[in-house]
Amino acid sequence: MNPTTHVFIIAEAGVNHNGSVEMAIRLIDAAAEAGADAVKFQTFKAAKLASRLANKAAYQVRNTGEDDSQLAMLRKLELDEAAHGVLMSHSASRGIGFLSTPFDTESLDLLVRLDLPCIKISSGDITNAPFLLDIARTGKPIILSTGMSTLAEIEGALSALAFGYLTPEEAMPSVDAFVAAYNSSAGQAALEKHVTLLHCTTEYPAPFEDVNLDAMNSMACAFGLPVGYSDHTTGISVPIAAAALGAKVIEKHFTLDRNLPGPDHKASLEPDELKMMVAGIREVEAALGSPLKKIAPSEIENRPAGRKSLVASRDIHKGELFTAENLALKRPGDGISPMRYWEWLGKTADRDFLQDEQIQ
Repeated sequence: MNPTTHVFIIAEAGVNHNGSVEMAIRLIDAAAEAGADAVKFQTFKAAKLASRLANKAAYQVRNTGEDDSQLAMLRKLELDEAAHGVLMSHSASRGIGFLSTPFDTESLDLLVRLDLPCIKISSGDITNAPFLLDIARTGKPIILSTGMSTLAEIEGALSALAFGYLTPEEAMPSVDAFVAAYNSSAGQAALEKHVTLLHCTTEYPAPFEDVNLDAMNSMACAFGLPVGYSDHTTGISVPIAAAALGAKVIEKHFTLDRNLPGPDHKASLEPDELKMMVAGIREVEAALGSPLKKIAPSEIENRPAGRKSLVASRDIHKGELFTAENLALKRPGDGISPMRYWEWLGKTADRDFLQDEQIQ
């Protein structure tokens, strides 16, 4: 992943495979056909992620129609190590990157063994300092989602990551040690090298009025790191807008069918919509160009047709003075520029000019 060269688009399959490897393979195919840079899943051991007393989020109850526990729901959505190997191989065969979000240390270890190019951290783990340390100590690049968080909480997470990148495992963690690591030049260099932040609104689907895309710029200014956007709204307009605002990474949930049972399908794009989103982002990416204001190659041939030149507003005879009454500014623009209009006032015509003839 190199989010500095273009908008890196992550098609978030998440748990929309419903526990089926066959469905996960079809999701990879859809992401590849849409033109995404990577497809992302979620890696977890249900019993290590949620206690038996953890309730579902309100959106999970709405979307599944079941009021069982998080643990019961998650157990149906686990992918084992063998499944990960199959999905990685299939992703490689389709020419699309494979990513996953780990939710526990055992799952992190699996992804490290599989040598994923980077680790995506869920918004829910932004205050999970022990887990953040484990992730940083892998030495891998990180994409950190920041849903449900404040700038102060993001700084706290970055402080833990800086400490993890800089110190050996035997170093004693503490909030003070995290702050010292974050404020050090080495800590800032490690974060700049490894971390991309994603603005996010953790609701499924997220209300448009809660998106607050301008916060991306605040995060970029506050932390000096690449910033992107993880989208949970309906439709494709917001991620395309995020790309226009400078997002380096866009992540978007997708599904094979929004009517499938499961917690995330209803807040996900279907394959044709994912393809349209990718195309829209690529168009915005091409349109953004560079900060340099210059003449575009496609404009050059239109300048004569669109601009004006100095012409005779009526017949002018040799020896006559050029005046505001006998000069005009008309298309085409391949003659004397109107910027030089005043230089010609009071000059003497060295020959006859017919009406509308360019002054030479």
